[in-house]
Amino acid sequence: MTAPRQTTPPLAIDRLGGYQIWLVVLTALAIVFDGIDIQLMGVTIPSIMREWNVPRSAFAPAVSFGYLGMVVGGATAGLAGDRFGRRTALLGCMLLFGAMTGAASLSQSVTAFALLRFAAGIGLGGAIPNAAALAAEFVPLRMRPLAVTLTVVCTPVGAMLAGLVSIHALPAFGWRALFLAGGILPIVAAVALRWLLPESPRYLLRHPERRQEMARTLERMGQPVSDAVTVPQQADAGERPSIRTLLSSDYRADTLGLWAAFLSCMLTVYLAFNWIPSMLADAGFSSSLASAGITAFNLGGLAGALVGGLSITRWGSRTAMLSFTAMAAVSAAIMSRMTYAPGAAAFPILAMLTVTGGMINAVQSTMFALAAHVYPAGIRATGVGAGASFGRLGAVISGYVGVWALDFHGPESFFGVIALSLIVCGIALARVTHHVPRRA
Repeated sequence: MTAPRQTTPPLAIDRLGGYQIWLVVLTALAIVFDGIDIQLMGVTIPSIMREWNVPRSAFAPAVSFGYLGMVVGGATAGLAGDRFGRRTALLGCMLLFGAMTGAASLSQSVTAFALLRFAAGIGLGGAIPNAAALAAEFVPLRMRPLAVTLTVVCTPVGAMLAGLVSIHALPAFGWRALFLAGGILPIVAAVALRWLLPESPRYLLRHPERRQEMARTLERMGQPVSDAVTVPQQADAGERPSIRTLLSSDYRADTLGLWAAFLSCMLTVYLAFNWIPSMLADAGFSSSLASAGITAFNLGGLAGALVGGLSITRWGSRTAMLSFTAMAAVSAAIMSRMTYAPGAAAFPILAMLTVTGGMINAVQSTMFALAAHVYPAGIRATGVGAGASFGRLGAVISGYVGVWALDFHGPESFFGVIALSLIVCGIALARVTHHVPRRA
């Protein structure tokens, strides 16, 4: 028997207070470090190439290995979050990618670097679905899409911070110092969050031995347990979370649509993360401008994700996400026709990178909110994690597609691939049947 499509939530959380906002902020903080770690690879590849005297193509396996780890992490950590707790899985992921990123600062070869990025990728891939599920379960149903989007948007926030810091820190301290700092910070944050961030009340409801822990959390939300518990715990549990549940008749159409959308959209995001600095450097721009380019992309991503979260709450996810996807494809097509050369004006390039990043991340971040809406609480982390994990295959492919596109016809083919992927993403999103409804 599969988990039912529509169930009454086991906890009728109908109020939004300051404590819940604080919890969403703490959850989002974990994803800031996730974004920092992901972006470190893109901004440091040119420096590592020079130090080790290797071509760009030598880093395609290292890039892809990191994202292959994310595939593994998204699938396994989502299941772990539904079975052992979202907070437990999230903090474990932070400790893992922090330790492996710090260790990468000591690597002396592309092979060692690639293996450490694979291990770090497991933690990076597992953090986002558990953070999204956790944020969704701290707030009322009507606020869920916005809470998830505000959490996931911290990936480009972290990436933007990494780009800004690297403009000055990379020439001054080198790439190894950046990886060391990128490893230490999430470990310190995970230790602090162990005491500051509670477990999901909906998860705790399925474990009677932890009822007192659930009661303390709900009381801090200003919501007594007697008011919150509206249905027996079995109504939310369904069967044990598994990939087979996601592919059952109740969820198959939405699952396949989400997986295709995640894959095609993540391909575009990680093409940008990994290869925009390298593309600009190859075109003759300075390393500072190359870092500024990816910073502009992520700055636009931050604004776009916030607008996306508000838009799907107001107009529903189908209208908003399909509109943003179309605009992103047009923007990428325009960038494929621009001139990239040492004498070219930098401002139009940076401006279009900002616009393109905004539209792409408006789709990418809200996709997690859509997945959190499609699946009920009992399989939410599994559903979000599986979608993100399948999407990471696009990130794996980006390591090779980016090299091919830049070597084949430079920026023209690079942004052409991005535009084509966004068209595929729009078709997949149109196939999803249970979109977030527009606000009445």
